[in-house]
Amino acid sequence: MADIMSRIIRAAKLDASLYEEVEADRSAIGQAVAVVVLSSIAAGVGTIGRIGFAGLLGGTLMSLLGWVIWAWLIYMIGTKMLPEPQTRSDMGELLRTIGFSSSPGLIRVVGIIPGLATLVQIAAQIWMLVAMVIAVRQALDYTSTFRAVGVCIIGWLIQLFFIMVLFWIFGGAGR
Repeated sequence: MADIMSRIIRAAKLDASLYEEVEADRSAIGQAVAVVVLSSIAAGVGTIGRIGFAGLLGGTLMSLLGWVIWAWLIYMIGTKMLPEPQTRSDMGELLRTIGFSSSPGLIRVVGIIPGLATLVQIAAQIWMLVAMVIAVRQALDYTSTFRAVGVCIIGWLIQLFFIMVLFWIFGGAGR
């Protein structure tokens, strides 16, 4: 337990060596899943006042699905479209590093305090995005942080497009 707590803290501190460590540690996949689940639960608890308890389970499941999709998109974009000469990675490495980049999301539990939800959500999203860029840079062995930012943005835009299409297909706002 101390190992995962130490890793969560190091990931939240944006310690690049932590991302290298979990990239290489095939046994860390369970810890990465735990971080994603805990971060999702923290988000759900932080928004209970607005969405209620029903959103907690659905939000957690959607976060896990989003994590796998996001890792796959990053893998495809980062290793097939925009690799650097030394880029070597696999889905496991990306799932582990990106999972730990969710560590700053644990702060979202503070959103349960009235009046803080929006501020905490914005701060957590920015912090997690920075952690994601570091995780991608390390997992894809990039020397360029700018390239890691580009891969994250392209992946996010593709994911956003598919979410919008699904929202439209399955009953968006005007139905």
